[in-house]
Amino acid sequence: MPEDLEVMPAEPEDGGGPRKSFLEHLEDLRKALLRCVAVIVVALVLCLFLDTRLAEILEYPIRRMHLLEKPRPTVTFVLGTLRWGPYEVSRDDFAGLPPGDSPHVVFKVGLAKIGEEQVPTLKLDPQGDPGTTRIKLRNLNPAEGFMVAFHIALYGSLVISAPFWLYFLGQFILPALHVRERKFLFTWLGWGVFLFLAGVLLTYFILLPLALRASVEYSTLLGFDAYEWRAEEYIGFTCKFMLGMGLGFQFPLVVMTLVKLGILHYQQLAHFRRHVIVASFILGAILTTPEVLTQVAMAVPLCLLYEVCIWLAWFWERKKRREEAATAV
Repeated sequence: MPEDLEVMPAEPEDGGGPRKSFLEHLEDLRKALLRCVAVIVVALVLCLFLDTRLAEILEYPIRRMHLLEKPRPTVTFVLGTLRWGPYEVSRDDFAGLPPGDSPHVVFKVGLAKIGEEQVPTLKLDPQGDPGTTRIKLRNLNPAEGFMVAFHIALYGSLVISAPFWLYFLGQFILPALHVRERKFLFTWLGWGVFLFLAGVLLTYFILLPLALRASVEYSTLLGFDAYEWRAEEYIGFTCKFMLGMGLGFQFPLVVMTLVKLGILHYQQLAHFRRHVIVASFILGAILTTPEVLTQVAMAVPLCLLYEVCIWLAWFWERKKRREEAATAV
């Protein structure tokens, strides 16, 4: 080798620059974390201005509590700023209800003077907001309203800013990975986001209404009034339930990764099927209300996803054996 030829430092396979020192990696990690915190704080401030909209989104499962029930006519009574209802009624009591399976009307309560007498009246309000549920969310101390608003904004900021803080973390992690490792990471991340959203949406539209309705029915069965809830507890329960279900849906992704790495095999997955079923029901008991309906509603999707993992592992092993047999020939 000629003496005047300068030897350059080795570069990684992905074409990056020279290797960084440990302190430089720490500095990059510090910058990435600061950027993540900054976008979350900005999203938190934005969500504080959108608290009303976010609260309406979180209250949507309450309005779907009667999802599996037969629709019935209901009426609501309004006196000034007070509202009672909606109450279930029959057409025998209110023959003038509009047609349909579940009509709802609003009556304004007032007074009319007939001669010397004051007579209470009911006036149909065609423009009245019918309302959809008897559940009322309450704040029971002066500071609770601020805490509820902060918690709603915090949960919303984590969701809204997710693409940004994932991007900043990716900027720190990706340079250390080779091309194949990056491809695997993007595939894993794509399926992870899909499964997380599937779990959250399933909980939001189906499991939460079932869990809330079951809670009301159990309280009524015990003779307690179940139509006033603390807003802070409801918001916390709803968000944790959806987050827990979204994380639970990551379980198949972890299993299939272990299968790809050769740590788990089809026979092992089939052997642990009963254990996973029991674990799914335990997880359902922890994350939902302590009754059978919601536990089953949460455990069944997890068990089905695990069953899909078993068959995928069988297919991969069968495909691998065929490739090895073809190579040997």
